[in-house]
Amino acid sequence: MRACYGIIKKMTKALIVFILLTVLLFLICLELLKKLRDLSFSKRSLSSKYGKTTEQFMPFLKNYPYESSNFRFIGTPIDGIQFEDDKIVFVEFKVGDSRLTAKQEKIKDLINKKKVNWEEFRITV
Repeated sequence: MRACYGIIKKMTKALIVFILLTVLLFLICLELLKKLRDLSFSKRSLSSKYGKTTEQFMPFLKNYPYESSNFRFIGTPIDGIQFEDDKIVFVEFKVGDSRLTAKQEKIKDLINKKKVNWEEFRITV
């Protein structure tokens, strides 16, 4: 009987150690997953910052088809407006495989449907 009690006692200790190690491993995995998610978000954030910085220089590149001095940077929701003698061009720069946002798609659609107006507001002093 004492032999069985000793075996049960050793097995209980081993089971407790196994459970503690399993819980510890689970907590380590959760922490690693959190750091991986944060790293992924950080990478997207850096990519976004790179795009925002780059787009400010795009009108000055030699393959830009218009006179850069006639470009006015807006920043958001589109990058800018190019003023030409015979037209006005709404400009959005993209780098790599980035896509238009839903808001930019809506603006593009409005422009293509010629839903663009001129309004003049006078302020009296």
